[in-house]
Order: sequence, then structure tokens, then C-alpha cells
Amino acid sequence: MTYIPLAPATRPARLALAADRWHAILADKPELEPAVALQRQLIGIVIALSDTIAQGRLPRLSLPPRYLAAKLRTGVPALTGEPVPLPVPVLRPALVQLCEALGRGGAGEAADHIRTSLDETRLDAGSLLSASLGRDQGAIRQGALHRGLAPDLLWLVAELAVSPFAHALQHSVLASATPESELRAVLDAWHHGYCPLCGSWPALAETTSLRSVLRCSFCALAWERPSSGCAYCLESGNRFVVSVPNEARQDRRLEVCGACGAYLKILDVSGLSPFPLVAIGDLDTMDLDMAAMERGYSRPPLKEFPTHS
Repeated sequence: MTYIPLAPATRPARLALAADRWHAILADKPELEPAVALQRQLIGIVIALSDTIAQGRLPRLSLPPRYLAAKLRTGVPALTGEPVPLPVPVLRPALVQLCEALGRGGAGEAADHIRTSLDETRLDAGSLLSASLGRDQGAIRQGALHRGLAPDLLWLVAELAVSPFAHALQHSVLASATPESELRAVLDAWHHGYCPLCGSWPALAETTSLRSVLRCSFCALAWERPSSGCAYCLESGNRFVVSVPNEARQDRRLEVCGACGAYLKILDVSGLSPFPLVAIGDLDTMDLDMAAMERGYSRPPLKEFPTHS
């Protein structure tokens, strides 16, 4: 495995690329216009927040490269269990903006309830964002049910709001992975299908003429496929199948695994997507999700990791 450093993309470049991709989606699937309209708003908020974070100063992380290398050798992602200080005043406004956009986009009262809970401080923004960064889906679900909020929607709002910070942390950590460093060697030897930085599963795989790359659904890290088999359990026998549900779209494929019951979408691209545009490819391949689920496959739950000591 080799992680793929991506050059930072400017806001205008990301917005222009996003506009081109949305135009292509609507030309092929005009029925997705409401979903594209909502995604435009959400990604606009995330990109603006990403720029704000990039212009500020990240909290200093006490994560020495050797410590990270030792942690990764055990299969535990770099940021798992780390007490990372969050810039809550910077991130909190995005929570409200995202609720408003989702409310207008169809989530209605469910999104309004989350926003009201934040406004009335019945829902602590710092705790919510910390749980999302720590990939603690159980804590967010429990907190949502306790307050009468929609768990999946609350998870989505928190994930979108904190993802620009997770992406910035990714760059901060990987900056210490110099070509000759022990950390770089461990990253290059990573053989798991989950993200070595945050532990999330890939949203999909982007395939170019040179390589097939897994793309983290949260921090957007790009890393090469650990094997030619299942990204989740590494099955490579007869129970692992690659199919093309739509023969007219050979550039979009589906991997399904009978061993673990999971699936992964594969999308041919001319270039890897900058953060946060992986989500556009995810939207464009919704028909592959439906095809997989109709056959009884699903995305696996977030992986749990032991506390590193």
C-alpha cells in the first residue's frame, strides 16, 4: 500500500470541478436534480469551512512520528483515541448552516430539531464534534435518541462539519511522513482497507490509468488498494465478485463479497478527487448502492479499535 499525497486545490478550482461533475450527473440522470441541489449547498459550506481552517492555525498535536509508526503497526489508525483539541468556535456555525441546508433540502423538522437543540445548548457542539472526529457512532446515536433527534441525520451533520478539520489533521500528520522516515515506511506497508488516519472505511475506489485508490469517506485520504480482493476482509476467492450492473457504463463497477457481505463501488476517473469532492462520485454511483443492497450486501459498520498503549 502507498498513500497518495494530493496537492491542495484552491477553492475556485474545487468549485469549478464540482460544477463540471454535477453537470455531467444531471445530463445522464436529470432525476437527481434535487439531490445535486442539496449537495451543492452542503459542499459549498464544507469548502468554505475548509478554507477558514486552512487560513488559521491548527492546534499543536503531540503525536511524534515514531509513536504513530508504532501505533499503525498494530493496525490502529493514527488519530484513534487521541485527545485532539477542536476549534469548536470555528466549526460550530457550520453545524447550524448544515442543518438549515438539510432542512430546506428535505430533512425538514428533523434538521430543525437538531438546530434548535444546538441553539438552546441542549446538544453540546464540542462533544458532538469530538465524538464524530473520534468516529464514535454509538455515542452520537445514544445522544440523539436521548434527545429525540434523528441519529443518522445527526451523524451526517456532525461528520460534514468536522470533516474539513479531519482533512487538515491528515495533512498535518502526513507532513511528518518524510520519504526516509519510519512513519512513511509503515504507511507504505499498510495492508488494511480502512483509513490509516481516521479508521473510516472508503466511500469508494477511484481508478486511474495508473492505480486503483481507496478514498476515505471522512478525511478523503487516498491510498492504494491493499490487495486485488475484498477491501474489507481481503477475500480473493470465488466469493469475491466484480460486476458491471450497467453494461453501458463500464467505468462504474461493483465489488461484492460473499465472505463478509460487504460491497465497494469502483469509479474510473481521469484524476483523483480533491477534498470534499469524493462525495460527488458517491452520489453519481447511487445506482450501484441500490444494486448491491438489492442483492443483500451492505456497507460495513465502522470498525472498532482497542485503546493504544
